[in-house]
Amino acid sequence: MKLSDIMSYADLSNYAEVALVLFLGVFVAITIRTFLPSRSRELHEASLLPLEDDHVISPRSQER
Repeated sequence: MKLSDIMSYADLSNYAEVALVLFLGVFVAITIRTFLPSRSRELHEASLLPLEDDHVISPRSQER
């Protein structure tokens, strides 16, 4: 029995459908969690993090 025979009997077409359903489920869950009103303050604070200059880190070459 060849490997191609074994793979043809395995009927792997179901895996693509299962993977699609799992992907869509995770995508919808992440989208809903992102747009919940209770997380809007947390996400707004996180969006401002790159603009804060409270903790200035000097380059390693100047630390020595």
